[in-house]
Amino acid sequence: MYNQQFIKLLKDGDEDAYARLFKVTYPRLISYCKLFVIDANKADDLVQECYVKFWDQRKKINTSKSVESLLFVMLRNQCLNYLRDERLNAQSLKLDDDEWSEIQHLYQIDFLGYEEASMEQQLAQAIQRAIDELPEKRKEVFIRCKIEGEKQRVVAEELGVSVKAVEKHISLAKAELSEKLKAQFPTLSVIIAFILS
Repeated sequence: MYNQQFIKLLKDGDEDAYARLFKVTYPRLISYCKLFVIDANKADDLVQECYVKFWDQRKKINTSKSVESLLFVMLRNQCLNYLRDERLNAQSLKLDDDEWSEIQHLYQIDFLGYEEASMEQQLAQAIQRAIDELPEKRKEVFIRCKIEGEKQRVVAEELGVSVKAVEKHISLAKAELSEKLKAQFPTLSVIIAFILS
C-alpha cells in the first residue's frame, strides 16, 4: 500500500515514482494477466497498455484508494475486452443476455470502492488455491501448458508421458477448477469459462 505522498507524486507525473510503481507491480500484473491470456507477448502488450492508460489518467487518481487495486481493475477490464473481441471476431462464442449481465456486473463493481478489490483478490486467491489442490503432476502440467504457455509436446517429452496423457491432465484440471470456482463464484461463470478456456 502506497502512502498519500507517493500517490500525489504519481498524480503530479513524477517519473521516478512511476518507475518505482512499475518495478513493484509489473511481476504481479503480468502473472495475473496470464490467467486470462496465455500468449506471453499479448499479455505483456496488455500490461504495457494498462500502464500507459494509468499514466494518461493519473490526475484522476483518488488518493484515498489503492493504486494497486486500480491497476488490477484496469488490467482486468482490458483482458475481458480482449477476450470478448477475440471470441466474437472468431465467432466462437455467443453470449446471451444473462451472460452479458454477468460481465456488465463485473464492470459495475469496479466503482464500488473496497468491494472491487475484495472480489478481485478473492477470485485470484480461489484460482491459486484450486490449482494448488490439484494432484501434483496434473498441477505441473496445467501450470506449464496453460499458464506458462509451454507446448504440450515439450511437456510430454520432459515428463516422459504421451501427449494424450498431457491433454487428459489438462482436461481433468479444467473440470476440477471449473467445478470449484463456479461453486464459489456462481455469478462469474462466464469469466471463469474465459480463464479456463
